[in-house]
Amino acid sequence: MPASLAGRLVVAISSRALFDFEDENRVFEAGDDRAYMQLQLARLDEPARPGVAFSLVHKLLAFNAGAAERDRVEVVMLSRNDPVSGLRVFRSARHYGLAIERGVFTRGESPWRYLHPLKAHLFLSANEADVRQALAAGVPAARVYPASARASEHHPHEVRIAFDGDAVLFSDEAERVYRAGGLDAFQHHEHARAATPLAPGPFKPLLEALHRLQQQPGSSMRIRTALVTARSAPAHERAIRTLMDWRIDVDEAMFLGGLPKGEFLRAFEPDFFFDDQTGHVEHAARHVPAGHVAAGIANADADAVVPTDGDAC
Repeated sequence: MPASLAGRLVVAISSRALFDFEDENRVFEAGDDRAYMQLQLARLDEPARPGVAFSLVHKLLAFNAGAAERDRVEVVMLSRNDPVSGLRVFRSARHYGLAIERGVFTRGESPWRYLHPLKAHLFLSANEADVRQALAAGVPAARVYPASARASEHHPHEVRIAFDGDAVLFSDEAERVYRAGGLDAFQHHEHARAATPLAPGPFKPLLEALHRLQQQPGSSMRIRTALVTARSAPAHERAIRTLMDWRIDVDEAMFLGGLPKGEFLRAFEPDFFFDDQTGHVEHAARHVPAGHVAAGIANADADAVVPTDGDAC
């Protein structure tokens, strides 16, 4: 019987998102991929340091440990790296006890086209073009900030994930109203439509997959989610009612009314935070692992110019 990823939460992740390959990436960016390959080969027996998404992956894979059905979570390497450099990636994963068995290495070509065969619920990469292509194909994706603060070690048996609302969990409908008419127009629009669910945003499929994983019995691991949004009352009601309509619970909701999110996120201690606005991500990255979701009106100006080359990931 052929192997299948059906029924699993599938995370596709690039090398630079999982491991700290920033020194090696500087060699790649200098334009000499051969020198990069030789450097990775020379360091084959040297485990790479954990990267920004390491804690998230480590904890998600722990859902497979001790469970009657062990194949609940699948993590797949999906990288612009060459196959030779992929040797070090797999060895580093094995060093840390990460049960990662599958990988696709494309040597400079964009790997996003393999996301649908993998049935991925999430793609994390340091390459913005790959992330944008994944989002355009309907796959939840975020560009990681490799220099982000690393995750707290205070919650070893709990995966903590924080999401922005508009243009991440929800559509950018309300954000468009805000940009066109300002805060008063936004508040009036959302209050008048409080009982009308927002359309799904790009990360609803991931939230649904996490919800299904949480409902499965037999694991000591838990998931704790947070909605962290610039919304405030009365616009908060539509967000909560939308989640209720989806029959998905979040454990915490922070309606910050425009306050900076970073310190609130530091208090929540997520393994990862997703936001569509680069300013929010840059501030959050000082405190927690963070990634940019290049979706919605906030990112429309950059849609026409997307880099097609770049780093090794």
